[in-house]
Amino acid sequence: MSGSTPPSPSLRDMVPGLVAAVSFSVADILLKVVFSSGMDVLSLASLRGVIVVVFFMLWLRVQPPRVRHSNRERWIALGIGVLFSVTMFGLLQSVALLPVSIAILAYFIYPLLTGLAGAATGVDRVGWRALLAALAAFIGLGLMLGFNLDELAPLGLASAFIAAVARVVTLLLTRAYLNRTDARLTTWYSMVPSTALYLVALAVLGTYSLPASGAGWAAFAGVTITTTLSTLMIYISASRIGPFRTALIMNLEPLLTTLFSMLLLGETLTLIQGVGAGIMIASLVAFQLMRPR
Repeated sequence: MSGSTPPSPSLRDMVPGLVAAVSFSVADILLKVVFSSGMDVLSLASLRGVIVVVFFMLWLRVQPPRVRHSNRERWIALGIGVLFSVTMFGLLQSVALLPVSIAILAYFIYPLLTGLAGAATGVDRVGWRALLAALAAFIGLGLMLGFNLDELAPLGLASAFIAAVARVVTLLLTRAYLNRTDARLTTWYSMVPSTALYLVALAVLGTYSLPASGAGWAAFAGVTITTTLSTLMIYISASRIGPFRTALIMNLEPLLTTLFSMLLLGETLTLIQGVGAGIMIASLVAFQLMRPR
């Protein structure tokens, strides 16, 4: 029947998305351990990038994509890789400079910005209720940040917001031009130029720093495994329950990261910050529910 709604996914179908959200949250926490062990942002991004590029290359050899990218799609994916390098570096820099809960919540304005930018460019449609949800989310973000700006590193906040804007452009380009392509191949094409840029930057600077302890190396291994696992699980989740429901589940990441940071890293939020974080996360969910699927 043409007007029927798709059946609700089973818990089993939702497991990949849940695993992705938890894995990204664990990675957020482990990043703090990596940085405290002496590894810098550029070294981490470069080494992780090399490992992930090799992993996806091997995966694509074992399970080749059914349809290859056209030349145009390949060049767009490579260009997206440049934006991805900005997103990843900005996000890592913000985690290095800010409390991890603040960094992730500041970065998570990207779903709102994506919807608003999509509406402005005609790629997406956003109704007035979604706009109100977006406004509430920004108010929540303001409550979370506004009372403690003097205690937060400006470069860290700027890095989180720049990463979010780069993520928005990436998502809009992907939706407009690469929506029907193999996500694994797009990811690989995107990772190659971003990793190459990190390596060139390392060569130009002539310095790098690796973890100075076994715990740091273990945390780096954990970051690499969890971020790669999350990428795989998001790919599987999108194929099982669709990108809309997957995006909703991924809103668990900032919530879990905030809880993990308080339990494991000893970070704290004031009452006002906690209220702001709660408003922002609830508004993110509401915003996505009110957008057309």
